[in-house]
Amino acid sequence: MTYTQIEWDDLPVTIRLGNFNSDQGVAAEYHAIVEPCDALMQAAEQFLLLDQAVQRLALNGATLVWKHYFLSDAINQASYLRLSAEEALSAVQQPPLNGSKVSLWLYYVENAQMCRTSDGVTLMKRPHYTHLFHTRLHKRSTVDSASPLLALPASSHHQTSQILNSYTESLARHGCSLERNCIRTWIYVQDIDVQYAGMVEARREFFKGEGLTPDTHFIASTGIEGRYYYPDVLLHMDAYAIAGIEPSQVKYLRAPTHLNPTHKYGVTFERGTTVDYGDRRHIFISGTASINNQGQIEHPLEIEKQTVRTFENVKALLAEAKATMADVMIMIVYLRDTADYPVVDRYINTHYPSIPRLILLAPVCRPRWLIEVECIAVKPLNNDVFSTF
Repeated sequence: MTYTQIEWDDLPVTIRLGNFNSDQGVAAEYHAIVEPCDALMQAAEQFLLLDQAVQRLALNGATLVWKHYFLSDAINQASYLRLSAEEALSAVQQPPLNGSKVSLWLYYVENAQMCRTSDGVTLMKRPHYTHLFHTRLHKRSTVDSASPLLALPASSHHQTSQILNSYTESLARHGCSLERNCIRTWIYVQDIDVQYAGMVEARREFFKGEGLTPDTHFIASTGIEGRYYYPDVLLHMDAYAIAGIEPSQVKYLRAPTHLNPTHKYGVTFERGTTVDYGDRRHIFISGTASINNQGQIEHPLEIEKQTVRTFENVKALLAEAKATMADVMIMIVYLRDTADYPVVDRYINTHYPSIPRLILLAPVCRPRWLIEVECIAVKPLNNDVFSTF
């Protein structure tokens, strides 16, 4: 893994880049975080800068696969989002805590072919696998046609069921299933302290019907505060799946010395998931907080100690995948309290200064959790059993 910071004299943005190059030279991967340098600029100027950075960024001809905007005000900023004909686009209101109105996460892959299907799925095609990106999956409340901005009451339980049902139907149209092909989800919940329980219950019920139980497996996931640009949307979801994958290529991370199984406290996601290819291992670490192997919160109300414990848990999950923080391409850090930003920013700059990351305002699912971290890592692998990435 190599890390690079890119700055241009005539374009005031900062780009932090994580770069994985396979020893076999099959396909390089890049994760990039792009942020405006001047947080005092108007929103339109900041979005324009990010768009110009994307147009200028040339990564050895690699193809842009994924574009994820983190917004300070989704309702008012939705009109600034830019989508080409090919890449997946995601957007969520999770204000960047560096003070900017928008930050951008980009994912590039070398020698990739992109297309978007008639049902809105973005496909990244490689020689041996097709990667499916579903983004901004949501269901709106029943809207009063006389007053379009008003909606009848809805529930997170109902919207979750609708979203998961639509998602599995879409997977089936592409020859995939939730149980076999879905690798990772991100579920963004508006007013998480109120709406999270309904999402959890609906997901548990739906997963059971799809054969996802404590005796089989769940899916790596982050369930976190996040708003959509329609106020009646109580939650929305991004998801990543792989067509052509075999069950033997996928493993689930537990780190039992540090963490307990999630179903022990009523939720249904995997702590982490690995996908092995012939030339590399992808590692997806779910949203991870300051928790112990009894399911209890460690260090309530102490942000510095929670930060240390959270990264200990992340490192334990990575170690189970034979990886370290040096293999991390990108990490997203969520905070409940804006006042904790200086402490967390200082900790990361001290211990992991090179890793591309964002620190966002996004409360975690338990009020006493002050911080949550997710990450993606890539580790070289030489395995003749599986096809290359």
